[in-house]
Amino acid sequence: MTDIADQTNPEPRDVKDLSFEEALSELEAIVAHLEQGKVNLDAAISAYERGATLKQHCEAKLREAREKVERITLDAAGEPAGAQSFDAG
Repeated sequence: MTDIADQTNPEPRDVKDLSFEEALSELEAIVAHLEQGKVNLDAAISAYERGATLKQHCEAKLREAREKVERITLDAAGEPAGAQSFDAG
């Protein structure tokens, strides 16, 4: 679990470079840390902002996965037969 006060890595990775699992794990760590209530106001605000960005990233990754699943076409037997193009517009 990633600790928001990790002094060995003071500069967190860019959220866009995180996998869904990495982002979710970091978000869970932030929530747990904030729930302890032992964070000064500035650190809490920074953690909340990072958490909001991580949440948006996770939602986008889930949306991408859903769209990929929705594009899968099935044949008459219910087996995957390929994919159709996805029109998000």
